[in-house]
Amino acid sequence: MALRINDTIPDLTVTTDQGEFSLHDWIGDSWAILFSHPKDFTPVCTTEFGAVARLADEWEKRGTKVIGVSVDGVEDHKKWKGDIETAGGAKPGFPIIADDGLEVSKAFDMLPAEAYLPDGRTPADSATVRSVFIIGPDKQLKLTMTYPMTVGRNFGEVLRALDALQTSAGQGVATPADWTLGQDVVIPTSVSDEDAKAKFGEFNTVLPYLRMAKLPG
Repeated sequence: MALRINDTIPDLTVTTDQGEFSLHDWIGDSWAILFSHPKDFTPVCTTEFGAVARLADEWEKRGTKVIGVSVDGVEDHKKWKGDIETAGGAKPGFPIIADDGLEVSKAFDMLPAEAYLPDGRTPADSATVRSVFIIGPDKQLKLTMTYPMTVGRNFGEVLRALDALQTSAGQGVATPADWTLGQDVVIPTSVSDEDAKAKFGEFNTVLPYLRMAKLPG
């Protein structure tokens, strides 16, 4: 079954290089980002894990946990982390799920139910396991994006999207294209002009259905 935005993610018990736990228990009251990879010791994925490791302070500022998924075993993950630190210049302190049985990949709809890993497999056999999932404290999927193996993900955009999600959830607003923290937000069409003025003070009516405002204080 496809996993869609606002669906509750499966509460799987996962094995990682940092032990075994339930996904829901691990998330707790935090936001979470699950990012997946088709195989350990692959070039693009190694740079991506390094990028996530370098952003450790930014994830923490936003009350967000990060966890990787790769369809290899725990021992491979532990060895791979040395390469990630060498290439990325930061220690990857987050856990990596050992999804060699494909349970997570299938539950998150990255692979079909009948998928299996053949002997002598290559990353091409699990190429679609290349997604980012942002999950709220309510354990619901808030955003997902999927990339091909040849295109490294922009984790600056993942961070920007996380800021937008947290702002929209916390402030009852929407965010326009290319929005970053501190810029004007979109007043939802469900909010009357009177209520908008009470909440935001002055606002700019660009179009009858597009009103922009600064977040209060």
